[in-house]
Amino acid sequence: MRLAILGGGGFRVPLVYRALLGDRAEGRVTEVVLYDVEGARAAAIARVLADQAAGVADAPTVIVTADLDEALRGADFVFSAIRVGGLEGRAADERVALAEGVLGQETVGAGGIAYGLRTLPVAVDIARRVRRLAPEAWVINFTNPAGLVTEAMARHIGDRVIGICDSPVGLGRRIAGLLGAEPRRARLDYVGLNHLGWLSGLEVEGEDLLPRLLADRGLLESFEEGKLFGADWLQSLGVIPNEYLHYYYFNRETVHAYRSAERTRGAFLRDQQARFYEEMRSPGTPAFKTWDATRAEREATYMAHSREAAGAGERAPEDMESGGYEQVALALMRAIARDEHATLILNVRNRTTLPELDSDAVIEVPCTVDASGPHPVAVSPLPGHATGLVCAVKAVEREVLAAADSGSRATAVKAFALHPLVDSVSVARRLVDGYRQAHPGLAYLT
Repeated sequence: MRLAILGGGGFRVPLVYRALLGDRAEGRVTEVVLYDVEGARAAAIARVLADQAAGVADAPTVIVTADLDEALRGADFVFSAIRVGGLEGRAADERVALAEGVLGQETVGAGGIAYGLRTLPVAVDIARRVRRLAPEAWVINFTNPAGLVTEAMARHIGDRVIGICDSPVGLGRRIAGLLGAEPRRARLDYVGLNHLGWLSGLEVEGEDLLPRLLADRGLLESFEEGKLFGADWLQSLGVIPNEYLHYYYFNRETVHAYRSAERTRGAFLRDQQARFYEEMRSPGTPAFKTWDATRAEREATYMAHSREAAGAGERAPEDMESGGYEQVALALMRAIARDEHATLILNVRNRTTLPELDSDAVIEVPCTVDASGPHPVAVSPLPGHATGLVCAVKAVEREVLAAADSGSRATAVKAFALHPLVDSVSVARRLVDGYRQAHPGLAYLT
């Protein structure tokens, strides 16, 4: 099978390749095409992959190209992990938002809207090319904001685009382990939007173990989400939120932590990865060793501002291990290509799962997957407090989609103004103007 990775010079690509190296079954990926608009980055990552493949018999062949159409032709799967504007763009998203006193995180709030507005035209172009050049290919989308981008692409290629995220996987793994259950045997009752979901049950052999966790303050305060949200708040909610909901429940504290920091997350990653790619210009640089050391630093600082705001301390060592989105991607490809049934939390069209949303709305929900693709499973209804937030954020996503389609500045202002984390129409107007000035790619908003 041929896998095209769009954003093939991206820093996390070696995680995907490592997962592919471990797959020895018939029908596995045998050819990986790295597509990137920045050739030096793709070349650097190709060196890391070559180190990983050293001594591995029949390792997937790696091809590097700057021609998108060439990358797509003949692809069985397309993995989309593009970053329009690069990490400099992410840092600018944070900077513009924080100047107005609102959150600039890349998927949540003002920053997520800005990222979506400059990404959607590119993602839609990719979807149209896939439909023309590789109509039988399945697109696995990891480009953020993942739910929004997946919904935009689904308008052109339907259910053949599937969004993935590692946050729900990590949440389920942490809670299952905490309760002494094997994560693979646990059925997660989880639903929402990408980076806006709640776990309301964890069933093993017909028994829901989550009430035991919610009743035990000591257990609640011993893992990542418990440290972020606090036992009292989790017990009040009666569910376990995705870690990204910290930006909603503790927004003022997080914005303060961002504004007080020496560097934002985006600026940190921009500077860190610039050093990595600069080091990789030297032929003598040990590729994999340099990449792995950089990865460890990156993982250790994940969501640092939220943990600082919550006083949650450093990440647990087990939370910094790989096994997240790349394993979801591999399991998804295997289930489709070999008809190996799997249950995975994915971003797919709603159909009838959440009656509060229309059938085409992309949601994040457990799905059974087979050769015909993903099928959402039945989940518990959203709590009332979650329903309101999901509907509000989905309405914002629809305005972002409309703004990207029409190029309307007024619609973009509406998207910002309606977001729960933007508290003023005047602020929304200034945000649009600030982002247009920071990003030439948003000049289409008029």
